[in-house]
Amino acid sequence: MPDDEIRAILAETRAERHRLQQESIDAFVLKAVASALASFGIENDERKELRTDLQHLRRWRKSVEQAQSYTFKAVITVIVTGLMGAVWLGVRVVLGK
Repeated sequence: MPDDEIRAILAETRAERHRLQQESIDAFVLKAVASALASFGIENDERKELRTDLQHLRRWRKSVEQAQSYTFKAVITVIVTGLMGAVWLGVRVVLGK
């Protein structure tokens, strides 16, 4: 048997072994993830609902963060306005006397 044929057979055997190992790894990972999700009470058919729930939670978190930002800005505005009003009244009192 020529060396080229032997190399071709070895390369094909290695490729097949690699493909089988990859399939085995993929199956193991899929089973491990499914097992982990099942331990949290999430079955395979509920994945789409879980994804939708997580997307909703992300939107809710972002809206809460935005509301906190607006609240902070409003509080700063009220404080600055109050200080400016106090300064204005102080100026009026000083100039009025």
